[in-house]
Amino acid sequence: MMMMMMMMMMMTDDDDDDDDDDDDDDDDDDDDDNDDDNDDDMMMMMMMMMMMMMMMMMMMMMMMMMMMMMMMMMMMTTMTTTMTTTTSTTMTTILHKTWYEKISD
Repeated sequence: MMMMMMMMMMMTDDDDDDDDDDDDDDDDDDDDDNDDDNDDDMMMMMMMMMMMMMMMMMMMMMMMMMMMMMMMMMMMTTMTTTMTTTTSTTMTTILHKTWYEKISD
């Protein structure tokens, strides 16, 4: 009950005595401090979340890069093998052709 009365007094009597105003101010300061603490906590949470997100993004990027590198390597190997096989076959065919032609002559 006393608490309720105090709350009502604080809410209603703004221009009363100076002492009451001081009390109100003190209480306000306390509230502000609490708010600041909450804000700090929120900021910490946000920072943590951002860090986690950044880490996740970095991991994803790394994975993507690895995948891309692997794909590139695979593509390069396949490309080189195909290129060499095709060139070798064409070279052999050309050589055989010329060789056969020479022999026939």
